[in-house]
Amino acid sequence: MSKLRTALALAAGAVILSGCIAVGYGGVGSPAMGLLFTEVYGPIDAGGRVGAKEGRACAESILGLVATGDASIKAAAKAGGITQINSVDHYTRNILGIMGEFCTIVRGS
Repeated sequence: MSKLRTALALAAGAVILSGCIAVGYGGVGSPAMGLLFTEVYGPIDAGGRVGAKEGRACAESILGLVATGDASIKAAAKAGGITQINSVDHYTRNILGIMGEFCTIVRGS
């Protein structure tokens, strides 16, 4: 009976921790998610053109409890010195629901 309780407690803990990350992935969304690890690039608007310059802006999350950063398109364009945006993509990384990262990637000239 003790082993069953331990197994149920571990399963509940996994569900709770993944729940912090599952819906918004600790503020980190993705088109495809792995329970243990996620690293996904996904287009928001490819627009058919890619520019010579690239800018990246990221936000990070810890346990879905604390999130910081500016992953806006404006911040990514500024980081890459881009004034004409050709495409916007995003990158998501999540490790065990503990650490999450969401980046906006802007390409243009």
